Amino acid sequence: MATLLFRLRHVPDDEADDVRALLEENGIDFYETTPGNWGISMPALWLRDDAQHARALTLLTDYQQERTRRMREEYQEQRRQGAAPTLFDSFRSQPGRFLFYTGLSAGILYLSTSSFFSF
Repeated sequence: MATLLFRLRHVPDDEADDVRALLEENGIDFYETTPGNWGISMPALWLRDDAQHARALTLLTDYQQERTRRMREEYQEQRRQGAAPTLFDSFRSQPGRFLFYTGLSAGILYLSTSSFFSF
């Protein structure tokens, strides 16, 4: 029976490619499901053989730890160089979206606290 190994929804393409290559290099038999035509199915990597699950999970855990370390180092380097994205960069790139989410957050905060101050 197939076993779910790795969900691919909201995963960057380079990470998904790395995971596929890792599994292939280590001879782990897997297959991939796509989100389908409407994007409602679960894109994922599945193992064909349950016996390989522990080994694949160990490889995946090691990869995730290494990737986390590498991404943090890259971010710290960007911060040192002043190239890391800031809140102002987010506003400049998509002002409509930024203002919408800021307004939505303010509205939720107002609704959450207004009943306490109406006594």
